[in-house]
Amino acid sequence: MTASNPALRVAVAQLAPTTDAGVNRDRIVELVEAAHERGARLVVLPEEAMLLAGELDESVRADTVARDWPLFLGLLSRLALENGTWIIAGGYEPSGDAEHPARPHNSIAVVNPRGELVDVYRKLHLYDAFSYRESDYVTGGTELPPVVLIEGVAVGLVNCYDIRFPELSRDLVSRGADVLAVSAAWVAGPRKEDHWTTLVRARAIENTCWVVAASTSVPDCVGTSMIVDPLGIVRAELPPRGDELAVIDVTLDRIAEVRETLPSLANRRLDTRVTVQENFA
Repeated sequence: MTASNPALRVAVAQLAPTTDAGVNRDRIVELVEAAHERGARLVVLPEEAMLLAGELDESVRADTVARDWPLFLGLLSRLALENGTWIIAGGYEPSGDAEHPARPHNSIAVVNPRGELVDVYRKLHLYDAFSYRESDYVTGGTELPPVVLIEGVAVGLVNCYDIRFPELSRDLVSRGADVLAVSAAWVAGPRKEDHWTTLVRARAIENTCWVVAASTSVPDCVGTSMIVDPLGIVRAELPPRGDELAVIDVTLDRIAEVRETLPSLANRRLDTRVTVQENFA
């Protein structure tokens, strides 16, 4: 098919962040510059790309996050400006909660090619499951994730555990998202790798949209970052381990083609739908 609608060259960047934010920044530089060399206009990095804050002692977490969040944003701004690309990346942002200063927000930042911070999404669904308690060291957000227009392509933000809540992704698509950008640190375990790949593909299939899913590749996470098209076809998949990059042209024509064949969004019974806003009320 000859593309007549906007296309966006997207890079999914996978890395294994550490508790040393400086080391992580160096790896982010390498990945973004490599993505730029391959023509990417958007680079999606994982959750915790800035820092493994959950592995820091509570006594140092607040000070570390307060110091490194502005450094992280400054790096993203510089890289976006120097490489002329959009960047989506996950980090930890001070929550401003005087009572719990060691519980930052788990946030995703969006920076444009002018180096401007366009939006920040603070994770709504904290991972309190499978004997893990993210809420012990993170403050949950209170606002729905944004949809950001990037060179004619609308991109909605999803943070890791959010992907298990289909109403959140559907709300993003209902607000116009063509692409779901997922930043994740998907914890490994029995059936967890299968859950990851199934959920990423399911969100693409049920919404007939693209899903760009970046996951960290630390030893206790699954890695396996993916780009999936609106029919659920895996167009790129990275290995479980290593700092890796995949670049794909995401096209609106592919969405239109799939939705002509599979008009599930058009076939919805909206007269019976309960909105995600009501669910969060």
